Formats: sequence, structure tokens, C-alpha cells
Amino acid sequence: MNYKLTISYDGSRYKGWQRLGDTDMTIQQKIENVLFEMFMEPVEVHGSGRTDAGVHSIGQVANFSVDKDVAPKEIKEYLYRYLPDDIVVTSVKKVDERFHARLSAVEKTYVYKVYNDFYHNPFLRKQVLHVQENLDIEAMKKAAQYFIGEYDFSAYTSAKSKKKSNVRKIESIEILKAGHEIDISIVGNGFLHNMARKMVGTLLEVGLGNMKATEVPGIISSKDRASTGTMAPARGLYLYKVKY
Repeated sequence: MNYKLTISYDGSRYKGWQRLGDTDMTIQQKIENVLFEMFMEPVEVHGSGRTDAGVHSIGQVANFSVDKDVAPKEIKEYLYRYLPDDIVVTSVKKVDERFHARLSAVEKTYVYKVYNDFYHNPFLRKQVLHVQENLDIEAMKKAAQYFIGEYDFSAYTSAKSKKKSNVRKIESIEILKAGHEIDISIVGNGFLHNMARKMVGTLLEVGLGNMKATEVPGIISSKDRASTGTMAPARGLYLYKVKY
């Protein structure tokens, strides 16, 4: 049976999604460890994407296959009981054997959260980026429009491999402010390594007046990673939703 999981997690203390050889402090490893105890055999969990160390999720999607036919409710309750408190599987469903969390995905939404005030909020210090200086939201919105479309985003990735295409399509970017909190929502058909964080970094540089909105097209076409500005820290980024 093939099972689809929807997962929320606070990534603050983890080394990211992907299993690593030298630590079990990854989201994938924690879930696989619990499933091993449940099914008494190794279970490989496939995630929709590899969130970095410190990145959070509201709607990460994963799947795994086992020979046993177990009720989704039983799996969900077992995972809830034995996973750490900062990882919660919010949904378990039986899906077609051909479903693959990464390969079947057609669109992802990332949300970056900023707290824009001189004083930080102590309750959100691990979940948002604190920016003391006033941000020019209108300038950021103007800059965001230049990202929309299909481009080679080589300038916006930390990946060094040139074997795969760096062309991705950004469908929309919305910047919403409520009080001191700013949400930057980015929707695309796929994201390169660190792409969302580097895009937000550019938008923040524009908001702070360190860069002009009109510089964005030149940065994209240059494919120069050094021209994008500071990469936004991981703690403000959330994998919000995956569409299939």
C-alpha cells in the first residue's frame, strides 16, 4: 500500500528534511524511525522537497509504501503518539501506487514570515525574521513582479551542479502586512536549493533601500549568485502547500 502524509513541523532544532548519515536530527529520519517501530521493517519516506536546516513546514507532503494494509487513522495516531512534539502528521491517506510526493508535485507554495518592528517578539524569535528598519512594502511588491514568469534562476540557487536545468516558473508572489507581521507568499512549479530564501533576500534588500526594484531583471539574466544580496535566514521560511 502507498500512503500519503501531510506534515507540519517546527524545523528550529533539526538539520532539515533529508536523512543524513551522521545524525538522526532530520524530519525524514524521525518519521522513518517511528514507522520502523510500527511495521518492524525499514520504511523509506519520500518528501516533496528537501527543506533546509531550520526551515519549517505547514504542508510538507511525503509518501511511503509497505506490503501491509493498515488503516490510515491507525498510522496517523501511531505517528502522533511517538513523534517529537514539534513534528505532527496532520493527514494520512491511501493513494495510487504511482503517486510520488516529489515527482508527482506540480506546484509549491512557500511563505516567508518577517516581524518588522524595532523590538522583536520573543515568542516568535525562532519562527520569523526580525527586521528593525522600516521596510518599503510597495517597493518590495514592485520588485516581486519581476520574478513572475519562467526564467533560468541560476543566480538564485546555492547548488553548484550544472547537470540539471535551473529553469523554474514563478506563478505569483504576494506580500501581505498585518500590524508588524509581513508574509511573503511565493508560488512556483518548483524551487532550486535556497531559491526561496535568496529571492526573499533580494526583496528585503529592496525594502531596506539597498537595492532598486528595477535591478531584479538584470540579476536574473546575469546568473550571478553574488549579485542577489543577502540570503534570508532559514527560520522565517515555511513550506506552506504542495499541489498535485
